[in-house]
Amino acid sequence: MNLAGAVPAKARLDSDRKIRIGVVGGGFGASFEWHLDPNCTVEAVSDLRADRRNHLQQVYKCEKAYESLEKLVLDPKIEAVAVFTGAPDHVRHCVEVMNHGKHCICAVPAAMSLEEAALLKETKERTGLKYMMAETSYHRRPCILARQLYQDGMFGKFLYCECEYYHYLAGKHGQAYWWQNGKPTWRHGYAPMLYPTHSTAFHVGVTRERITDISCLGWGDDHPDLQENQYDNPFWNMTALGKCSGGNICRCNVMYNVVAGGERAQWLGEKLSLYMPGSGGQPFAVKAHGSPPVTALPDYQDLLPESMRVASGHGGSHTFLTHEFVAALVEDREPAIDVYESLAMTVPGIVAQESAKKGGQQLKVPSFDK
Repeated sequence: MNLAGAVPAKARLDSDRKIRIGVVGGGFGASFEWHLDPNCTVEAVSDLRADRRNHLQQVYKCEKAYESLEKLVLDPKIEAVAVFTGAPDHVRHCVEVMNHGKHCICAVPAAMSLEEAALLKETKERTGLKYMMAETSYHRRPCILARQLYQDGMFGKFLYCECEYYHYLAGKHGQAYWWQNGKPTWRHGYAPMLYPTHSTAFHVGVTRERITDISCLGWGDDHPDLQENQYDNPFWNMTALGKCSGGNICRCNVMYNVVAGGERAQWLGEKLSLYMPGSGGQPFAVKAHGSPPVTALPDYQDLLPESMRVASGHGGSHTFLTHEFVAALVEDREPAIDVYESLAMTVPGIVAQESAKKGGQQLKVPSFDK
């Protein structure tokens, strides 16, 4: 089995246009490569905290800083805004950005309720601006490979996807995410299935199918953080089983209290299956009938401008998603993870959370497509 040429080289952008972007959020928002993309420049940065504003300025070599997103979006030189704020603020901030005439890329999740999902879709369609969710799993190398193998029909009939996100938050290290200076952060008690896209992107982002029905079970204990939190969430760990528009099945895990870490998927077809490496020692492999397994994963660095061929976060995905958003604006096209794909990855988790509270009842997942 030969995977050579499985992913066509992305055409180099034949434009010297530079997208003027504003970056909001000096924590996670400082981990992307806007300053390395030849078609982008960081016009301004923002964070509520002065130390984080300074950090953003140092990372992106940017002289201009604002004390809030609300002030940054008033800058007429900024064409697009990267929103890396707390999850409960994502939709509010993205709506603010687009209502001020600027394109938007936002950290996951796209929304936390069906009402927020509807508002995000309405705002994007009304303004006609570009929106992209910065989902890292979509841009991981095994997922890039799986997507192209799927597009080339190599799986044969695609039958099943297992996708999972594990992040141990029950211990002392994890509690630092939930508490700061004796006060709960927005992450405190955060419901696992309200953060589904590191998992669901492995299915939706490969097949472009929709999860149409979902059933979910959750597990929790008597930990005080699960007894009282702003999300009314009693669960550490959740497992969902989804029925997909292609007639296949997706099993999705999001777990905060297990000895495991990271994101992983495996895609199973009648002719070929692909297995991501995992924290439990599972190796990467592509297996097909009658062929020895392939265990070497392409690095895909040739899909990036030379200046961006550097190590980056979440399995090397940050450079790819950074360049995808910039390229979409330069080429005046929708990003790969546009508002419709974003909500197709996000909304099943919102419904799964409700299913778990109803003892695993299978529920319909509403569509937010065009």
